[in-house]
Amino acid sequence: MACDNKKENPEARKGYKTPEQKLSSDIMTPEVLWSFGRISNPAISPDGSKAVYGVTYFNKEEDRSYTDLYVMNLADGKITQITDTDYNESDANWTPDGKRISYLAKGQLWEMNPDGSGAKQITQIEGGINGYLYAPDGSKIAYYKDIKMEPTVQDMHPDLPKAKARIINDQFYRHWNDWVEGYTHIFIADYTPAQPITSGQDIMKDEKWESPVRPWGGTEQLAWTRDGQKLIYTCRKKYGIDYAFSTNTDLYAYNTADGTTVNLTEGMMGYDKNPVLSPDGKKMAWESMERDGYEADKNRLFVMDLETGKKKDFTKNFDQSVGNLAWDKDNNTVWFISDYHATDEIYSLNTTSGEIKKHTDGIHNYTSVVPVNGSLITTQVSMSKPAEIYRTDPATGKDEELSFINKPLLDQLTMGKVEKRWVKTTDNKDMLVWMIYPPHFDPNQKYPAILYCEGGPQSTVSQFWSYRWNFQQMAANGYIIVAPNRRGLPGFGQEWLEQISGDYSGQNIKDYLSAIDEAKKEPYIDENRLGCIGASYGGYSVYYLAGHHNNRFKAFIAHCGIFDLEMQYYTTEEMWFAHWDLGGAPWEKNNKIAQRTYANSPHKFVGNWDTPILVIHGQKDFRIDASQGMAAFNAARMRGIPAQYLYFPEECHWVLGCQDGILWQRTFKAWLDKWLK
Repeated sequence: MACDNKKENPEARKGYKTPEQKLSSDIMTPEVLWSFGRISNPAISPDGSKAVYGVTYFNKEEDRSYTDLYVMNLADGKITQITDTDYNESDANWTPDGKRISYLAKGQLWEMNPDGSGAKQITQIEGGINGYLYAPDGSKIAYYKDIKMEPTVQDMHPDLPKAKARIINDQFYRHWNDWVEGYTHIFIADYTPAQPITSGQDIMKDEKWESPVRPWGGTEQLAWTRDGQKLIYTCRKKYGIDYAFSTNTDLYAYNTADGTTVNLTEGMMGYDKNPVLSPDGKKMAWESMERDGYEADKNRLFVMDLETGKKKDFTKNFDQSVGNLAWDKDNNTVWFISDYHATDEIYSLNTTSGEIKKHTDGIHNYTSVVPVNGSLITTQVSMSKPAEIYRTDPATGKDEELSFINKPLLDQLTMGKVEKRWVKTTDNKDMLVWMIYPPHFDPNQKYPAILYCEGGPQSTVSQFWSYRWNFQQMAANGYIIVAPNRRGLPGFGQEWLEQISGDYSGQNIKDYLSAIDEAKKEPYIDENRLGCIGASYGGYSVYYLAGHHNNRFKAFIAHCGIFDLEMQYYTTEEMWFAHWDLGGAPWEKNNKIAQRTYANSPHKFVGNWDTPILVIHGQKDFRIDASQGMAAFNAARMRGIPAQYLYFPEECHWVLGCQDGILWQRTFKAWLDKWLK
């Protein structure tokens, strides 16, 4: 986190982590938004009786976060806070015997009793570790840490200790918000609780690739076999420019007895990741994409017989992607989450019959699911509520909230109505559009409205809760939000999702306009006070619409948007993404799809710009370089168009700092208020 660099006396913050705030208004503000507790997915004890999880709160004055651990008794819902320190505890789980809780603190692995007593440091690894996984028999621990492998200027020129430079010889030298100076490697050590573990066996020694795979990968990309003899891990074993153009990760099994490694998914060319073993250890389920270089491909559910190596795609006739796999104790049922019509719901697969069953339906997203003694322990979020832990009945789909972390704040707030409606597109398709209304909405008044353009471009416009693109916060500012599930989004079949690739300026742009044109027919929307906002590909959409909106909008906001598509191709790091989605390279003059893409780059239509625009960008955004935002702002000002540039020198593709996040919200509101009110 950008602001986790300060300490304080723990006595000075007693009670802060479960704040009892008395609000002066029932309308949400940025300060209230950043006061919500952020709950992690719960880890369930082996006997299914308890859950351990973390809750993070931000301290605005210190500009940093605190994460502490809680234990819930699942039978009666009783919750006990078990840590209270001036540092963060995270990645909590249970030791294989269920007697202790494991967690990370100060860069090392620790254990303690379920009541928080008896804390003991388990590792003393130089430089710290990033994550860990116990073998099921408790005999070993796998941990991963960053290994410096690329020589620095000082390594090559020791007489130049103050030189501030990098010498780069191949592509993929930076990723998302980090310079690639090393690789995350997995180590295995014997578990010796009597004395701290100081070193382990690097199972990827001298290999210039990482596991887990950046940028999202964590412990979910690793799995032990039940006998503790093999560790299965996710890896893309490519380097430099080959890595930059490929999504081909595989699942590898490392044998602790002889040190050999076997590729379990050889010949499967897309993403293969997140292995989950059945309780009896005989089968492995995992998520798999078919095509190399296409990161938005359908995420399939594969199952392998680990004895024979035989594998099967159980989602061949299921036109949705899967995620968050979890085996039931019957060794036959796999639970998972899938996006359907803009909500993330819970499904199950019967591996004997092949039947896939949908268990839930509502205005919410599930973000995790764990089967426990006939019920499901889940985490659930919506546009109107941050994540909380629930118990879900798989037979009825009914939920019972268990954690109530944010109830004291939510009880004081009035949230705007969230409405689902279907709109006809220009090619006569049905498109789902979310409408979010201001608190205390009065249909007899007229309100300004904002068209929300989703990023990705293949990200979901589902029931997510964001601390930046928070629809309830936007609505609380007095706006109606129009959020269409335009072409290129998941949840409506693979054909709907894939239409956008190679057609950034095509049908999905028309879908945006269909949504806002239909919405502005409502008598309570003032068609003369419409705004348009978006980030990443949504920022591209804003820049493109700025040159093609035919006077619909009176204000634009683009965050980390693509302004110049050719420059995006040359400067982004994950080349597989740009190459696939843009249709090819700019120099491929006979490639009609690619040339159409670059011909419709937003920067080519600046001559049509006529509307005030706020541009936001972070210097550490390596996905879409900060120069894109500077260029768009400069272009607007050179055209004489009112513009503002909000620049974050320490932020990346997101805004992660507390005070930066509040500044973002304040600037966002002020710009829209200036031009739409």
